[in-house]
Amino acid sequence: MRIAVVGAGAMGSVYAGLLASAGHELWAVDPWHEHVRAIQERGLRVEGASGDRVVRIHATTDPAEVPDAELVIIATKAMDVGAACESVRILAGPKAPVLSIQNGLGAPDIAADRLAEDRVVVGVAGGFGASIVQPGHVHHHGLELLRLGERKGPATARVRAVADIWRAAGFNVQTSDDVDQVIWEKLIFNASFSGPCAVLGCTIGDVIADRPAWTVATRCAQEALDVARALGVAARVDDVSSYIRDFGLKIAGARPSVLLDVMAGRRCEIDFINGGVVRTGREIGVATPFNEAITALVKSREASQRGGVRAVPSSRSLGNARSADAQSAATARKARRPFP
Repeated sequence: MRIAVVGAGAMGSVYAGLLASAGHELWAVDPWHEHVRAIQERGLRVEGASGDRVVRIHATTDPAEVPDAELVIIATKAMDVGAACESVRILAGPKAPVLSIQNGLGAPDIAADRLAEDRVVVGVAGGFGASIVQPGHVHHHGLELLRLGERKGPATARVRAVADIWRAAGFNVQTSDDVDQVIWEKLIFNASFSGPCAVLGCTIGDVIADRPAWTVATRCAQEALDVARALGVAARVDDVSSYIRDFGLKIAGARPSVLLDVMAGRRCEIDFINGGVVRTGREIGVATPFNEAITALVKSREASQRGGVRAVPSSRSLGNARSADAQSAATARKARRPFP
């Protein structure tokens, strides 16, 4: 099958590499010239939880070079989905489903608005983490679970067909008859740590261990759960503190992507995570003061970092961070530009 991955950052490159290893014709479309050139010249190296391999894929900055794709995967950050859809219009075959895999709220809706209601399939990734080591080389941590569903209604034959493609490439995949439930269950966790970690410059474990920070995290999570319940979402969360703690302790040393983006002077997805809770709460009349404050603080830090990249104030976790992480962030900061 001819598959196009639009947005070949860390996660998109992992998707492309593993799907190509399963025998598919892969096209990676990304505006980062150095990354694209490295893939063209040396192949794409993917190493980490799935092993270490170099795969040959097609890579380009020009979507017009891609023959009609039979499956399109949008793997950009949430704020770049609208722009990515312009590339999708050019490269997607007439019947190709478009799989949107982003954090937070709203990205699949943006894709559906820009493309067509019936083109978009929703993906929710859990337990994945990836970083760019250097152009043409990505590292990933774990392949826990990818859940797929329709934007509205139960899983269909096309969702199950897409799921089979990912399973054959080594991913653990489930289909969902209620994708809103899946989205909100992940968002409740992300809202508790993405913003607070970015504000404090620390790991998930640091937030859990610090009583004031933990209070903020649990309040952000509770507000997200309150909004979900007001929407009628059947989130499977009984005690919010236990829910986020249990998941958080499994990845205590992790630094959320929002923090990594702030550190690197890149735009972050706060408007779709904590900011998504705030926006949705306002629409339905549910107050979200903790998420609102956290969103404002992260946006302030984001603006100051992008104005002149400075180090986030140190913490135990940042002090012990691997030099490879810093080099990766520096490489991405220098080379990447917003999609497309």
